[in-house]
Amino acid sequence: MSRLIGEAFAEWRECRAAFDEVLEAAYSRAEEATNGALLNARGREARVKPRSIFYGPQVRALAYASPELLEHWEEHPRVTYAEFERQWVAAREAERWAS
Repeated sequence: MSRLIGEAFAEWRECRAAFDEVLEAAYSRAEEATNGALLNARGREARVKPRSIFYGPQVRALAYASPELLEHWEEHPRVTYAEFERQWVAAREAERWAS
């Protein structure tokens, strides 16, 4: 593997780990805010794992989220990996320019 590719993979792993931490915190906050009511009836019937609606596509999340979770997301928006990655990369670039 080339040095350039190795550095890119290392940076991706760092970003992904940071995203996972953000999602775990978001999941914990949502679980507390909704008293554990994260799934609607359709999600429960389909045996959806509540954590998966935080990682999966937005359409799936909205299809299975409980009304309480949807309300929580209005105040604390659900962050996708693409959005997080854009913010993470921008922050890293700003740090590099500041040094």
